[in-house]
Amino acid sequence: MHSFHWLDIVVVLGFFLVVFGIAAYYSKKAGKDTGEFFLSGRDMPWYIAGTAMVATTFAADTPLAVTELVARNGIAGNWLWWNLAIGGMLTVFFFARLWRRAHIMTDVEFVELRYSGRAAAALRGFRAIYLGLFMNAIVLGWVNKAMEKIFKITIPSVDPFLLVVIAAFVLAVYASASGLAGTARTDSFQFVFAMVGCVILAVLVLRLPEIGGLAALKGKLAPQVLDFLPRVGTVSAEGVTGGVLAMSAGAFFAYIGVQWWSAWYPGADPGGGGYIAQRMMSAKDEKNSLFATLWFTIAHYTLRPWPWILVALAALVILPRAQNPEMIRAEDPALYEQVVEAY
Repeated sequence: MHSFHWLDIVVVLGFFLVVFGIAAYYSKKAGKDTGEFFLSGRDMPWYIAGTAMVATTFAADTPLAVTELVARNGIAGNWLWWNLAIGGMLTVFFFARLWRRAHIMTDVEFVELRYSGRAAAALRGFRAIYLGLFMNAIVLGWVNKAMEKIFKITIPSVDPFLLVVIAAFVLAVYASASGLAGTARTDSFQFVFAMVGCVILAVLVLRLPEIGGLAALKGKLAPQVLDFLPRVGTVSAEGVTGGVLAMSAGAFFAYIGVQWWSAWYPGADPGGGGYIAQRMMSAKDEKNSLFATLWFTIAHYTLRPWPWILVALAALVILPRAQNPEMIRAEDPALYEQVVEAY
């Protein structure tokens, strides 16, 4: 059983104090009108709007998903989502200014700006229901499942479902009280807070005796695991943990030529949409909208994932090559306890 240190409690309480302090400060601004609540009065500076975009794509499931990609296909496995950077750059230099110029409140409102008549209203309603209800249900499902898994390890004595409900309630309280102005600044604080924690974790993991530093880690892994680019025209061995992403030439060109614009993914909609569009529309002007999206794209694809990737690579050395990671605790409780204790 792992108990909380007094410093853990101080950090957690300090975190919530800052979050609710920001919410209280911006609650009056959010209550003025709908425009203030949803778009912060369209006065958001680029660095707040952009950081809020990155933070919104950084959920409980994201480090776990990146870890699985690295465990299965090495660093190159991240091209499953890195290919979407092509659409991100298109959003930066073409669509970001247009979203701000449109002067609308939601991305579905754009449908009736672009089209007209009953067909436009029907399409707007369909998008609202399909994305707002069904797609969001899937996204929230995998995020909450990840949060449940984290709670099982960090607070094993309490029902994880209850903790997820409490976390959702806390989020709803401060988000609804502060509107986008407070939520974006809370997001920015949480992003810095989380990234500092990820960097500290990566440093601590690299210092473990089993790892021995970055150079030693590279020597303990197969060369293909460290490949940055996928191997085109080759086939990887199935079921080998820590392999390399390999695909046919046709699949590669499908990724580069089709996947990035044809697939809908939260935070990476081709041309922008959802909470990304909301933050572009909340920017002070078109210039701030462009810079916010540029900062988001850089941080999202090049800054944010590398601490997770380092920890994932170290996990390939420390943890058994089990096909099902869920079995590690049952197969080797001593090793499991050692890893959690080290964390």
